[in-house]
Amino acid sequence: MIRFFDVVFSSLGLVLGFPVLLLIYLLGLLDTGSPLFLQERVGRNKRPFTLVKFRTMALDTASVASHLASSASITRVGGFLRKSKLDELPQLWNVLKGEMSLVGPRPNLFNQQELIAERDSLGIYAVRPGITGVAQINHIDMSTPRLLAQTDAAMIRSMSVPLYFKLLLQTVLGKGNGDRVAN
Repeated sequence: MIRFFDVVFSSLGLVLGFPVLLLIYLLGLLDTGSPLFLQERVGRNKRPFTLVKFRTMALDTASVASHLASSASITRVGGFLRKSKLDELPQLWNVLKGEMSLVGPRPNLFNQQELIAERDSLGIYAVRPGITGVAQINHIDMSTPRLLAQTDAAMIRSMSVPLYFKLLLQTVLGKGNGDRVAN
């Protein structure tokens, strides 16, 4: 049932949001010259997939978890995109393709070994990663691997259609700050 909602909402988001996506893409061209950010992430069953987002950091920023990146790397347009969470919109394509869900554990990088071990031990990789989830709503990010994995596991155990809609609504209403960055 949740996959059905993922397909419907990601399709609607991509079609109805096309003017916004195009505008952000054009602003990104002016900001960095390369508006899309593609990065290999750990997906369902630990299979790699290419996550797509709008670029929020300078082109020469190291490919590390956000909490390890310097805030000086965030561009002016990128700061707005991160704060408004509009940088996440291209992930609707990942959802439509079945690589992600709207709600689920945030996909991590393959170099985050501590988080991978914690998530592996709790079976987190049995589900599709998501754009938002309980951890994001509660400001829990990848800088606390054990807490994040435990929060993800609890969300997976209690996932239901009402919780799915509750988390989507909380995200749309602005709860949570997105990924933090180092100062």
